[in-house]
Amino acid sequence: MPELVYPPVIATAKTMFRVLDLKITIEGAHHVPRTGGAVLASNHVSYLDFIFCGLGAHESNRLVRFMAKQSVFTHRISGPLMRGMRHIPVDRQAGAASFRAAVAALKSGEVVGVFPEATISRSFTVKELKSGTVRMARSAKVPVLPVAVWGTQRLWTKGRPRTLTRRHTPITILIGEPIDPADHPDPNVLAAELTTRLSALVDRAQSEYPDSPAGPDDTWWLPAHLGGSAPTPEEAAALDAADEQRATTA
Repeated sequence: MPELVYPPVIATAKTMFRVLDLKITIEGAHHVPRTGGAVLASNHVSYLDFIFCGLGAHESNRLVRFMAKQSVFTHRISGPLMRGMRHIPVDRQAGAASFRAAVAALKSGEVVGVFPEATISRSFTVKELKSGTVRMARSAKVPVLPVAVWGTQRLWTKGRPRTLTRRHTPITILIGEPIDPADHPDPNVLAAELTTRLSALVDRAQSEYPDSPAGPDDTWWLPAHLGGSAPTPEEAAALDAADEQRATTA
């Protein structure tokens, strides 16, 4: 099937990056296999993470099919784009179907992008990872690559106004070495290895980030353990629980 939508979307995004003079650093792009299926497992700090995580696969000439919530596919603007780029909808009421679609894509040689934390981390630290990422890599017998993105939260994240026209923002994308499920027969060990490697990449992205808050009112994008004013993991968990409660009672 010809790619009629994805390439022009990528070209548009790259043009915007140049216009905004985003300072994008990509390391480890060579880890993305040039052929065959693979899972990219990224941390999640921004609504834009899929764009930058996918950018990390361009050196290998791969188009990443991201798993995203169903509502994005039914939106009148984003829906046609998501379907045209052959991303994978996730219906929480029919999770098995989404899982099968992802495994089928992997077995056919696609690269599938996943955010195993499931939702944006308000604390900007790595939350507990859901098991689906590991299970699909094992089912499809493909490697899983941890990916850290950092700086994207300064453009658009949960609970903050969008600043999509913000210029000169450093963005870091670190892609770790592939983890072969065959090397970790125990799925719990595989999950622990992914968590360890992803957390280490995020820690590195944060410690090496070339920018600092402009002042006391600009510390919101740093995690609490680095002196920022973002919620602690415990506070973030309470905020997420409140959101879920409101959603179920609405």
